[in-house]
Amino acid sequence: MAQYVVKLGEVMLGEGVQLGDFVKLWGPLSVGVGTSIGDFSEIGHPASHGEKALTDIGDGCNLRAGAIVYSGVRISSGVTFGHRVMIREETEIGEGTLVGSYTVIDGKVKVGKNVRIETGVYIPPYTVIEDDVFLGPYVIMTNDKHLLTPPEPLVGPHVRKGARVGAGAVLLPGVVIGEGARVGAGAVVTRDVKPGETVVGVPARPM
Repeated sequence: MAQYVVKLGEVMLGEGVQLGDFVKLWGPLSVGVGTSIGDFSEIGHPASHGEKALTDIGDGCNLRAGAIVYSGVRISSGVTFGHRVMIREETEIGEGTLVGSYTVIDGKVKVGKNVRIETGVYIPPYTVIEDDVFLGPYVIMTNDKHLLTPPEPLVGPHVRKGARVGAGAVLLPGVVIGEGARVGAGAVVTRDVKPGETVVGVPARPM
């Protein structure tokens, strides 16, 4: 039996939910049937502005040890986390998606179905990732063109269905990676990539 599980507020757990040791659950929270939450995880953590919205974790998910999921996140069925994943508020993650260890999804992000996010990826607010995308290890995305000087609206990349982004690539604010496109490892993408196109290099250019 799990030890030192703390429930704060209204917490609804589906049949067969497995909780590790030292887990903190913040309501309002709904956890689906057969989902597993690993040791030292915190689910439904209040957002930075202090407000709490329903956090909804689907059926059959596996959130491994050290997961931090903020308030207002919606995770669909069959999602798997590596270790020490952090998902900030108002993020949506589609069915069957894998989120690799040490990945940070920094809030207000939409992730589609069957996406594979490898270890150590950083995804900033206002990013959209469509279905069947692959993000290699340590891909870095950005959403601020001028480092808040002067302040302007933030806009993250948009990675369209079936695109593949290689390890260590950097996507600059607002770039669109077209459907089925390929971005080579270590590339720095400063402009939109056309559907089906392959780009490599710094800055990234068609191959």
